[in-house]
Amino acid sequence: MNLYNQKASNIRKTWALFCVCCIAVIGIGWIFSYIYHDDAILYIAIALSIGTNLVAYWSSDTIALASYQAHEADKTTHKELYRSVENLSITAGVPMPRVFVIPTDSPNAFATGRNPKHASIAVTQGLVDRLEPSELEGVLAHELSHVKNYDTLIMTVVVVLVGVLSLTAQLFSRTMMFGGGRRDSESNGANPLFMILGIVAIIVAPIAGTLLQFAISRKREFVADASAALLTRYPEGLAHALQKISTSEPFGKTKQATAHLFIANPMHLDAVPQNKIGFISKLFMTHPPIEERIKALMGSK
Repeated sequence: MNLYNQKASNIRKTWALFCVCCIAVIGIGWIFSYIYHDDAILYIAIALSIGTNLVAYWSSDTIALASYQAHEADKTTHKELYRSVENLSITAGVPMPRVFVIPTDSPNAFATGRNPKHASIAVTQGLVDRLEPSELEGVLAHELSHVKNYDTLIMTVVVVLVGVLSLTAQLFSRTMMFGGGRRDSESNGANPLFMILGIVAIIVAPIAGTLLQFAISRKREFVADASAALLTRYPEGLAHALQKISTSEPFGKTKQATAHLFIANPMHLDAVPQNKIGFISKLFMTHPPIEERIKALMGSK
C-alpha cells in the first residue's frame, strides 16, 4: 500500500473494528438472551458494546500508559530525547506528541493516542540509556510514523475491543456453567442450535479477536519501519536499534494484551530465527521476525 494512503485506510479500518465489535458483543448477547429467555441480557450487551467503544476511543491511550506506570519525561533530565522528538515532529509535519518514560532497563518503546493532536510516545529508560543518538532517532521516527499514519488509533483501540470480546465470552461461559441451573425450566425449551452457537461464540470470539490484533500489528510494523527510513534517511539507525532491542533482556512487566503496541515484542518472541517459526506460531506473533525487518531496512538504502 502507498504510505500516503495509510492514514485514510487506518481510519476506515478503525470504524470497521468498532462496528465488528458492536455486532459481535450484541450477537453473543442476543444468543444468550434467547437461550435464557431474558431480554435484559441483550440490553446489557448493547450497553457494554457502546460503552466499551467510547472508552476505547477516548481513553485507551491513558489505559495503555498507566498499565506500564509511564510518567511524563522531564524536559531537563531528558533534554536530548525531547530535542529528537521535536525535530522529527517538525520534519514529519505532525504536532509534537507528549513524551513519557517507562521505568525499566529493558529497551523498548510504543506510541499511542487517537490522533496526532492527542498522541504520546513512551520509551523505556533502558532505551534512552543504551542506544546511540542515530539509533534512538530511528526508534522515535518509527513511533512518529505510527502517529502520522493513525496506527496509534487502531492499535490502541484494538486492545480494548479484544479485551471486551474476551470478557464477554468469559461472562457468558460462567453463566452457562454456574447460572444455567436456575433457569432449567426455561432453557430446556431453547433451540439446541442456539446452545451450540453460544458455545461456539464463547470459544471463537476471543481467539478471532486475538488473531486480528496480532495480524494488524505485524503489517503496520513493516510500514512504520519504511516510513521511519524515509523520515531519517538513515535506515541503519533503526536496524541497529532493533538488533540491540532483540538481544537485550525481556521486558518483565509485559501484558500480552498490549505487547503489540511496542516497536519489538517485549518478550523477544520476534527474535526467533525465521526458519524456526512454524505457520501456526506466526499467526500468534505480535510482530514480524526481527531479521525480516532488518533485512527490509538494509535493503531500502
